Amino acid sequence: MATAGLYRRLLSCPPAVEFASSGGKQLFLEAIQNGTMEGFYRLVSYFQTQSEPAFCGLASLSMVLNALAIDPGRKWKGPWRWFDESMLDCCEPLEMVKARGITFGKLVCLAHCAGAKVEAFHASHSSIDDFRKYVVQCSMSDDCHVISSYHRAALKQTGTGHFSPIGGYHVGRDMALILDVARFKYPPHWVPLKLLWEGMNYADESTGQSRGFMLISRPHREPGMLYTLSCKHRSWISIAKFLMDDVPLLLKSEDVKNIHQVLSIIVTSLPSNFEEFIKWVAEIRRREDGGPSISAEEKARLAVKEEVLKQVQGTGLFKHVASLSSSSCRRQTSPSGDRDTLPVIAASVCCQGAEILGGKLSSSAGYCCRETCMECWKAEDDRRITMVSGTVVNGNTDQGIDVLIPSSSGKFCCSCSNPSKYIRMHPASTDVLTVLLLSLPSTTWAGITDEQLLKEIHGLVSIENLPTLLQEEVLHLRRQLHLLKRCQEGKIDEDLGAPLS
Repeated sequence: MATAGLYRRLLSCPPAVEFASSGGKQLFLEAIQNGTMEGFYRLVSYFQTQSEPAFCGLASLSMVLNALAIDPGRKWKGPWRWFDESMLDCCEPLEMVKARGITFGKLVCLAHCAGAKVEAFHASHSSIDDFRKYVVQCSMSDDCHVISSYHRAALKQTGTGHFSPIGGYHVGRDMALILDVARFKYPPHWVPLKLLWEGMNYADESTGQSRGFMLISRPHREPGMLYTLSCKHRSWISIAKFLMDDVPLLLKSEDVKNIHQVLSIIVTSLPSNFEEFIKWVAEIRRREDGGPSISAEEKARLAVKEEVLKQVQGTGLFKHVASLSSSSCRRQTSPSGDRDTLPVIAASVCCQGAEILGGKLSSSAGYCCRETCMECWKAEDDRRITMVSGTVVNGNTDQGIDVLIPSSSGKFCCSCSNPSKYIRMHPASTDVLTVLLLSLPSTTWAGITDEQLLKEIHGLVSIENLPTLLQEEVLHLRRQLHLLKRCQEGKIDEDLGAPLS
């Protein structure tokens, strides 16, 4: 039998003033005249309703990221790159957020991972005067936005903890405009800033920390173009711990004499599933979205990915990693390199692509890639383009998926019938491992006692020695790793400082 459910809630007025009421409109007009509604227009252009009862944090963040025109660097649905709640899974699996919401600190972590510049404050470590200053600052500009984390009880509303962006400020009445993302419950409304501040001082029972507010603005640089860290698989916790805690201890405990020994110790100790932790960002599209050609924008993005890959393979560290990998394979009777062949990777990427393009939040285990085919052709500028096409089956439906592959130097071989003819023209294990090693904190190597070796290591991994594109890529991964480590330690809600650069 169907249940009646709930249809909205009556907004408590006072203390709130509904935005669409005559009083709310008057506050709006006066705030416009005072110049404290500049941030409103972009925010309201991307105003969204949270898609799950516990997704208020994710909805607030995706709304602000889109308002700031931050490019997620990956597709949402069809050909479109766009922030959606389903894409914000860097610091907490979506199923966990769906079940219990997200803490203030982990939402800050997500904002960093998405490539935004973030300043975050617990109410207990700030003041109402500082809060007012930041609200006014962002209300007079469209370059930054404030997300508030507060307890609804302070505003005489039903429910507990909640996130929503602040859309504007009225100087004379000292009121903030809440663009409530739970639009099925409450409409946008003005509230006294003093009461909102009281709501932010409520403690979050899951962390023991007070709630707070964060300022989000555009970054100085875009997020990673080719590589990203993922916590989609629960193994990320042990891998993050290994990289940040165990590797320095291993190097300190061993009497290493050369680069080969250093890398061998790390590689042989790596968790078997470390490749689930660092991913290369593929360009995917439905076959019907793209047709036989690729757009100028797709070509430009692919060119950047190829340049990053080229720069990775041009580092001295890559040569050492490739040498170690080669010698390891020769000693194995059954090399594990098959995972690096393009058909295997392409089949997996096509399945994940179908999952993402279909808007699914769960595992891609229900998808099966029936066939893959690689095509190579010359673009108008004589650059070679490599694309893998796959037919993905899910139940009774199938879908054509294209994956644009970043190509490194080497000969091209196009084949639909003989997988053994595929060559590695994509970020393979050696590339991924090289970038992961470059992304480790500089303190990782401090335990090496041989001064000459330590100097040689620093020469290989130093950020300053890297080309600009790769430098930005590595810095992005380093910030992600730092944030995930704080998540793993349960310290993300205690320390809201910006990640290391």
